[in-house]
Amino acid sequence: ERVSAFLWKVYAWMCIGLALTAVVAYTVAGTPTLVRALVGNPIAFFALVIAELGLVFFISARATRLAPTTAAGLFALYSALNGVTLSVILLAYTGESIATTFVVTAGMFGALAFWGATTKRSLAGVGQFMFMGLIGVILASVVGMFWQNDALQFLISVVGVLVFTGLTAYDAQRLKQMALALPDGQVAGYAIVGALSLYLDFINLFLMLLRFTGRRD
Repeated sequence: ERVSAFLWKVYAWMCIGLALTAVVAYTVAGTPTLVRALVGNPIAFFALVIAELGLVFFISARATRLAPTTAAGLFALYSALNGVTLSVILLAYTGESIATTFVVTAGMFGALAFWGATTKRSLAGVGQFMFMGLIGVILASVVGMFWQNDALQFLISVVGVLVFTGLTAYDAQRLKQMALALPDGQVAGYAIVGALSLYLDFINLFLMLLRFTGRRD
């Protein structure tokens, strides 16, 4: 019951974050003035990205010490900011391909999370290996921003899909184990941290798959 109650809160918050991101992305993408402001002002766009990274680190480090309402508010703020930045990316693809990729991502994510939470095999080694792969993807993505190469972009997409499939299963198992060792009175804070981890896995898996299945608009 303890594990089920915790995981229900984690996945509920993850779904709330995804829904908020989708609503904000759709609203911004449908407002030409906002799109022009984002596309025409790279400094503002990168400022939003930096603010998002700052929120991720802050929530991960401090959520268990924050009031539940504050932690939830910061997570909602991050989800909304992510919707703003993703709106520009999603404009490059057709609505049909975005919807198809989302369904595929949801299916993969659900299967991987279920397997990670039910398997008796320890995925700790997988998590460490995938974390190293994540660092590699980040570094390669930074290089790709300055060196436009189709082969490099394809490699980043392939490795990215593998990394985030592994991290999804690992995080699902880690959260189940976390539920058994939760300190009393800190369930809400840890639920936000867990939701943030799964939210990031889902969003990044979706973006990597979109490179394969997405059709340019």
